[in-house]
Amino acid sequence: MTGEAQRGDHWKRRFPGFSVVGQADHWDDATRAVVLARLEPPRPITYLPEELRPTGVALVAQLVAVDGEFALALLASIDERLATNQTDGWHYDDMPIDHDVWKRSLAGLDADAAKECGSAFSDADEEQQQELLERVRTSDATDWHGMPPGRVWNLWMRYVCTAYYAHPSAWDEMGFPGPAYPRGYKNTGIDAREPFEVADTMPHMDPTVSSAP
Repeated sequence: MTGEAQRGDHWKRRFPGFSVVGQADHWDDATRAVVLARLEPPRPITYLPEELRPTGVALVAQLVAVDGEFALALLASIDERLATNQTDGWHYDDMPIDHDVWKRSLAGLDADAAKECGSAFSDADEEQQQELLERVRTSDATDWHGMPPGRVWNLWMRYVCTAYYAHPSAWDEMGFPGPAYPRGYKNTGIDAREPFEVADTMPHMDPTVSSAP
């Protein structure tokens, strides 16, 4: 499987023996082709400029806590959306179009890193990267490299989370068995599971639980 979340092995023990790929025979041909293609090596990045790609990989890796290989695959998915104009269909009136935001914000991270760390964002250490991103996330300023920082953060998270949660590795992490069509589900309700689902052995790891790390 291309890329594994770099969260240690604890999450792999939540749903022991479960793999969403094992459910592929129950999907229709079109669905199976789309999902399994996400496990292939990432397509070449064509839209984002070459000099900004390492920063893009580092940003994605920080936002969803994955390793560099997985982050590259997710960035390639985002890049494909930008290259083919698959946006969310809207943008804030005080923001450029999404394509420009990605280029300008990655360049902005590099500029901040050069000023604060003396390096590109991708070459800064993990703690420095986190500090630079936290400044964007928590800023109440109206301008960060010509854009409202809160809007930039919103756009990053929308694109990165969409790419991440479309990937079968993320489905394995939460025990999601994939598309219901054409098999469907018959055991609905709280704690009701299908025969092909696996019980969560570590419910305290659920991020919706207040005690989760």
